[in-house]
Parts: sequence; C-alpha cells; structure tokens
Amino acid sequence: MPAARHDWLANIFKNSSLIALSLITLPQDTFFLASSLVANVLIRDEVTKRRRLIRGTSTPYFEPKTILVTGVGMSKGLALARQFYAAGHNVIGADFEPYGALNPGRVSGSIRTFYSLTAPSAEHGSSRYIQSLLDIITHENVHLWVSCSGVASAVEDGAAKETIERLTSCRAIQFDISTTQTLHEKHSFIEHTASLGLNVPETHTVTSLDTALDILRRAQGTKQFILKSLVLDDAARGNMTLLPRPSWPETEEHLRTLRISVQTPWILQQYIHGPEYCTHTLVVRGSVRAFVACPSSDLLMHYEALPRESPLAQGMLDFTRKFAERQGETFTGHLSFDFLVREEDVREMEGRGGAAGSEVKLWPIECNPRAHTAVVLFRENPNMIAEYMDVLDGSKDAFTRLQQEKTIKANGASFTNGGMENPIIWPEQPQKYYWSGHDLMTSVLLPLISFLTSFATGKGDTLSAVLDDSSVFLKHLLFWKDGTFEIWDPWPWWWLYHWKEME
Repeated sequence: MPAARHDWLANIFKNSSLIALSLITLPQDTFFLASSLVANVLIRDEVTKRRRLIRGTSTPYFEPKTILVTGVGMSKGLALARQFYAAGHNVIGADFEPYGALNPGRVSGSIRTFYSLTAPSAEHGSSRYIQSLLDIITHENVHLWVSCSGVASAVEDGAAKETIERLTSCRAIQFDISTTQTLHEKHSFIEHTASLGLNVPETHTVTSLDTALDILRRAQGTKQFILKSLVLDDAARGNMTLLPRPSWPETEEHLRTLRISVQTPWILQQYIHGPEYCTHTLVVRGSVRAFVACPSSDLLMHYEALPRESPLAQGMLDFTRKFAERQGETFTGHLSFDFLVREEDVREMEGRGGAAGSEVKLWPIECNPRAHTAVVLFRENPNMIAEYMDVLDGSKDAFTRLQQEKTIKANGASFTNGGMENPIIWPEQPQKYYWSGHDLMTSVLLPLISFLTSFATGKGDTLSAVLDDSSVFLKHLLFWKDGTFEIWDPWPWWWLYHWKEME
C-alpha cells in the first residue's frame, strides 16, 4: 500500500475513533457539566466571592484593568485568563480558529469578549495578525497584553509587541523580536547562554552529512550526541537516536535517512544521561517574579511541581535568575527552560541529603520564550497576578525590587527561609494536573485495544499491563486535577472534548 494512502487511512481511523469516543462519553460529561452549572447557582464558588470582594466597596483603591490574553484555547492561556478574572480585572480573550473550529476559550465565563485572530501566513507574513491585535487593543482600550502563544507564532508575537508598545499605551508580557528569535532557536539559545558564562552542553549546528559524520567520528568512544531538527518537524521531534551508533556503518546509515542541508539544518547536541525537567517563569524587567519547576515527560500532559526547597528547584531558579538579570531591564515576558541533570549527580545530591541549589550542575538544552503549560500549577495562588500588573507601574518599583533581590543574595539569605520575605511567587500547595481525555485514551483505551488485538497478532499489552495503566488513570481521576476543568467554569472542558472534536 502506498505510504500516502496508508497515512490517509490512519488519519481517517484516528479521527473516527476520537469522534466515537466523544459520542460515547457525551452523556456522562454532559451530566458533569449540568451538575456544575446547578452547583454554581446554589453555592457561590470561591472565585466569584473573591472577584466580588475585590471589586466591592471594601477595596476602594482597586481599579480594574482590561487584559487581553491570547492563546485562550490552550490550557496555559485559559488558566491565566481565569486568574486575571478572579483578581477582578476585565478579560478579553483571543486565539486562532483554523478552518472555522470554534475555540474553547469562547465559552469561558472568565472572558468578557472573545476575538478570532488572523493567523500569520506565507502570503501576508505577520502584518494581518499584528493588525488584528491592534484592532482589539484599540477597540477594547486594553491596558495589558498577556501573550500565551504557541510555537508557530512565537516570533510574530515578538514583532507584535514592538508595534503595539510603539503605537499604543498598552504594555505587553512578551519579549521583543530579537530576543524571541535568539531564544526560540536551539542553536542561538545555546550560543547566547554560553556567552553569558552559564553551563551548556556541547552543541554543533550541522548543514551537511559530511560535517555531522566528522563531528561524530571525533567523538567515538568519548561522548554521544542527539540530532535535533531546527525546523518544525513532528516526525523528527521524537527521534532520540544516540549517535554514534554501536558500529560506524550503522551511524552512516542513520544519518543518510535524514535530510541534512543548508535549507534543513540540524544540531548535534551532547547527550546527558539523566532525568529532564521543565520550568515556567514570569520575568519583569530582568527580575524573576514567579517560578515553578517540574519533572518533564514525553508528551508534557502530567504536571507535578517540585518542592520549592528542593535543591533541583533552587538550582533551576538560580540559573533562571542569572540568565534573566543579564538581559537587562527591557527583558519582560514568559520564559521556560528544559534542563537535564546527570543521573550520577542526582544520586550524589540525594546522598548528601540536599545541598545548596546553586551547586547542582544543570544542562540547559532548550528555551521557550513563551508561557509554559506548567503555569496551571499556579491556579491556587492568586498573588501571581499582582506581579503581572507591576508591568503597568513605574520602573522605580521594578528597580527597587531588583535591588532588594540583589541585597538578599549578597547577604546569603535563602529565598525560602531565614525570616526574609520571599520576593518570588511559587505555587501554593499545588495540586497534580492531568488531562482526562488524554489519559482516558492513553491509559485505558489504547492498552485495552492492544490487549484485545494481541489474541490475533500475538503481540500487545498483557492483562497485567492493562490493569496497571487503568489504575494510573483511576488515581489521576480521583486525586489529580484536570488541567481544563473548573467547577465554576465548566464549559471549556466540555467544549474541548465534544464540540471541538465534532467539528
């Protein structure tokens, strides 16, 4: 069967399966939706109480601002929109709606008005996208734009920030275009980080097969590398083949299957054997204001915050603060890093019973100059919004705060103890997050299908494996929190799994 026809049939089967699953779970999910709506009528939820209190006469000095949050169709954008709403502000939501698919952000009770954005295109570049943002900002008199872009529009958001702040009084939580481009590209991020005097893994940009083979030939027997594509390539994204391969012919054969050229460059990055971690950070004028670190996973659909006092969390915070401070006072936006830690370093750290965070040797492998989904971990901490609003204040407050942080560091005080107030916002008693639809598919249905087909093929999951996966799903369902569902704002969750799947 031709590959194109096989892929077409696979997509048909995948989409049909998702629609069938949506229909099967529709009755019980609609029941949960209706129950939440009834509960909201009978019992006033904490978010509504907080919002009414803030906007009431008991807080006469509060002035609600108009906040534009883009990317509200994703969990990170929706989480921030809900946080601003709970803090008493007026929230405008916006996102792309490709092929007319109605965005889940449209139905959130936290969003006063939703706008569909014009996506950047090869024909018009980013001009129409930026103009659509400008139109919203001027029409709604937006004070603050909080960008929660995806990877496809990260650089365009940098260009939009410069235009918006030049033409309007609106401020943006977004890096400028030069900074965004530098941090967005893997090779330029590594080069820039090394120039700051921070630790990085050995990294080479390769644009030809011969160059890649030459580097690997010199590395034989001493270290290993992973090839990463510098262009958006979902197929290559999950390829973690270690190079050089056990034999040189295997190495050559693998590289020849890849399209390495000037038009499709790759990077060879030193392989660090050990666990991977990701972070989410809010930076205002070079000062870290909110921070969280958590273990990474293949699909990033499970989030559990590291304790703030853990050496790893403190080490990643220390790295992030050094990185942010060295960018200067124009450095404002969301920032996230992916780190690797050597397995032996983790064991040594655990054996010491916890050393100072700055002593943990971290290997940054990637930077995302945009909001990370891990921002959902801040759902229980309403104090984070005040840090965003500081962007609208005078630079004196930000400068004073930066000096305070430097003073605390100079005195050797801890950010988590020592009797001094912690100037950085961390998640407060964070829950563990998952996405129910994803877990239902990966932990229940796919293992079950694999088990049933094993009778015919002789290959597949065992009954024991199916039960183990199902128990994981049950644990998440009972004790973890869904990344989209809120009892006071249930519509986006229902919309995501039913209306959007049917479009």
